[in-house]
Amino acid sequence: MEKSEVEKYLKRDHKADMEAAVERLKGTVRHTPLIHSDEWSKRIGAEVYLKPENLQKTGSFKLRGAYNKIASMSDADLSHGVVTASAGNHAQGVAYGARERGAKAIVVMPDITPPLKVDATQALGAEVVLHGHVFDESNEYAINLAKERGMTFIPPFDDYDVLCGQGTIAMEILEDLPEVTDIVVPLGGGGLGAGIAMATKIFRPDVRVIGAIPIGSPAFKESFIAGHVVEAEEVHTIAEGVAVKHPGDLTFALLSQYLDDLVQVSERDIYETIMTMMEKHKLVIEGAGAVSVAALGQLELQSKIYNEASEPHVIVPVMSGGNIDTVTIGAVIQQGMISRGRIMSFSVELPDVPGQLVNIAKILADLRANVIELTHDQFKADTHYSNKVVLEVTVETNGPDHIAQVLETLRGEGYDPKQIY
Repeated sequence: MEKSEVEKYLKRDHKADMEAAVERLKGTVRHTPLIHSDEWSKRIGAEVYLKPENLQKTGSFKLRGAYNKIASMSDADLSHGVVTASAGNHAQGVAYGARERGAKAIVVMPDITPPLKVDATQALGAEVVLHGHVFDESNEYAINLAKERGMTFIPPFDDYDVLCGQGTIAMEILEDLPEVTDIVVPLGGGGLGAGIAMATKIFRPDVRVIGAIPIGSPAFKESFIAGHVVEAEEVHTIAEGVAVKHPGDLTFALLSQYLDDLVQVSERDIYETIMTMMEKHKLVIEGAGAVSVAALGQLELQSKIYNEASEPHVIVPVMSGGNIDTVTIGAVIQQGMISRGRIMSFSVELPDVPGQLVNIAKILADLRANVIELTHDQFKADTHYSNKVVLEVTVETNGPDHIAQVLETLRGEGYDPKQIY
């Protein structure tokens, strides 16, 4: 976006525009309820309420911005159709909005987009084109496609009407929880963060807005340090919804003005958070939706400092979406269980004589380590002529202490186990 255009939008009557967005979305988007989290409140020493946009129609917040943009377009513009680029959630929002207004929609997605999101977008009536390995490549292709076909391009985040639609989330939070002190929001291209930060500071300037990003998607951190938009060299994160190399120009300008803080979370934090939300809250969230909740761990120390100096903080992390495919869920569960010490795999070299496998099985049974999988392979031994066999075992355990007990007991019985993971 050109600098002059950014400055034009910065001078808009944001209060009136936000109120107009709220009116446009009435009856279309779901006013998602806040959910108090005993689990996270206990962990960080502050009151935590979850904003579950994973329960939104289409499964994410993106419907808000997409529909606000489409609802603001004239019938003449809509008659030519709309084009957008998206990793999935914005795609469904545009498809839904276009269907409601009777317009043709073409959505360009990266070729790594989970099949769940592709299928869901097509089910809403949009034509899906897979192009590029990352969002930025898809976005460039979509812009050119719109020009070639005379259609209207709907940016997924760097658009004033889109981010105003996303900002209605803040309006709901402020209405439902007047005592809120902090709102945590994931940042990808910045549309959600900019909309929420702008709306929050207009109506409640005392409320802090904190951005959260994966370590593997550092564009916003690098941009804030540089003082201008910087494109990340590479992006690698399970949170594909915030895997953006180049932040928006308008969103960066608004966040530079309104955002209070920025924190980073690791991939392990994201895996752990998805697991925790399933176990403790029975809610399924995608990687991007977990980023803001994972950031609560980074806010723990800050929260304690706040509490010493003022009233306890009331924090609302925005869970941006829940469109996660079953394959990814399976990988998340496995990684989460490994990181928590709930699954352990080890190998051990045994004499190739009867009874050794039974002996190992008895040791594991006595220690209540449940065998999930095992392989018994003489070809993996150090030498094929040593009369030995390699046993690889995966067991379900109760945590790091239990793992240590299993390995120590095996060593005490004369074995030399090697932990694989």
